[in-house]
Amino acid sequence: MSRLLHSGLLIFLTIILIAVHSGCESALNEESNDNQKPNIIYIIADDLGYGDLGSFGQQHIQTPNLDRMAEEGMRFTQHYAGSTVCAPSRSVLMTGFHSGRTQIRGNREQMPIGQYPLMYGTPTVSSILQHHGYATGGFGKWGLGYPGSSGVPSLQGFDEFYGFLGQRRAHFYYPEFLFHDVKGEELRRVYLEGNVVDDTPSWEGFEHPGSGKPIERGQYSADVIHEEAIRFIDENQGQPFFLFYPTQIPHASLTVPDETLQLYLDEDGNSIFDEDPHNFGHYTEQPMAKAAYAAMVTHLDKQTGEILDKLEELGIAEKTLVIFTSDNGSHSEGGYHYSMLDSNGPLRGGKRDLYEGGIRVPTIAWWPGRIEAGTESGLISGFQDMLPTFAELAGAPVPPGIDGISMVPTLLGDGGQQEHEYLYWEFHEQGGKQAVRWGDWKAVRLNVRQNPEDAPVELYNLAEDIGEENDVAENHPEIVEQMVEFMRDAHIPNKVFPLFE
Repeated sequence: MSRLLHSGLLIFLTIILIAVHSGCESALNEESNDNQKPNIIYIIADDLGYGDLGSFGQQHIQTPNLDRMAEEGMRFTQHYAGSTVCAPSRSVLMTGFHSGRTQIRGNREQMPIGQYPLMYGTPTVSSILQHHGYATGGFGKWGLGYPGSSGVPSLQGFDEFYGFLGQRRAHFYYPEFLFHDVKGEELRRVYLEGNVVDDTPSWEGFEHPGSGKPIERGQYSADVIHEEAIRFIDENQGQPFFLFYPTQIPHASLTVPDETLQLYLDEDGNSIFDEDPHNFGHYTEQPMAKAAYAAMVTHLDKQTGEILDKLEELGIAEKTLVIFTSDNGSHSEGGYHYSMLDSNGPLRGGKRDLYEGGIRVPTIAWWPGRIEAGTESGLISGFQDMLPTFAELAGAPVPPGIDGISMVPTLLGDGGQQEHEYLYWEFHEQGGKQAVRWGDWKAVRLNVRQNPEDAPVELYNLAEDIGEENDVAENHPEIVEQMVEFMRDAHIPNKVFPLFE
């Protein structure tokens, strides 16, 4: 072999070895980076009040697993939902924009099944994590798009979604079918054995395929969805995953498996509470409303405990951040009123209010070995903060211009937490409402639709008056003026969800 040929062969082999080494090193670095990314599980209850958990003062409802989660993790006492109802709260969570800037600002129905959709290409928590190497799964109640729209989960960053696309059918727990939405596949319905529902047209003014009330009960939807979520954890334990778990519990109708309801019945099968159900509306009637509501919360507690147990069984608890919260305050629906079991604790109002009872939500973060056990944070924070928090943990860039701020320094106790100047909410029902939290001050304006400039401002000092009982607006005109300026600056008009006439 000539010297020239020999030299050429050596150079060629050297190039190949360098390329192979670089490829292996790159793969190893990528694998190493993936190993450093925590799994993220976000459990969001539906209409659970600030005072519904034992760790937040509840005296009537058993929540041992969530109480354990609080003992082993961090409680957030001033964390806020994105809105006071379901869909906009989820939109704030997913996009990182508050309710004056996020796309979806109300529970606008799109018949026959679903809500007004997120636009295609919207940067969402799920799409950002998916793009940065996470397996992404959603299990529960979606509410951000209807079949065939740009808002279906598989077009918003989810590899897989299992549950309800629309909200109204999720208010009944023995549906005829659930949706399974897998990226790259056709959306399909999964029929639940033994469930027969009322398909008599209802919801006057809408072309809706029946009320959805159960006639025959076979499979409890929240349990079916829960089993699928556990499967997702099992299947993805070897890689970083994001599990979004927007359960339908404890939203009315007040329906729960008998074995859980038994916890709140006496030996004669009667409720252990004095029952006075009212305001059933279009929901399934429940004569033992207090017992059923309490049992639903306990059932969700049990499911949360099973998720924590699964993580420990698989040996991945120490690399998994779990956050538990609620999409808004407790309700007055289906026979239950939030005052019956102190569901919203000392807070005023409930679902659909912008008083604290409608938007301040119980929130717990759990991450063994990373979050100090038994800690509490009074950080004023909200759903918009989840996107930058999860992005930072995943090593992903944050979309410019969002309203959220990463909570990682607080979660990990590192110090240097950036804080919001203020938090803002708007709500488009009941005449239009606005609210601002600025330090200890809280401002609320009602009936702004017809009176956008001159609607009176209520002002409360939450440090002294957490129940918002004493309006001190007359005593602090300069604070009121600043609050009005915040409201004016925070609201961006939206033709689909107009706040003002």
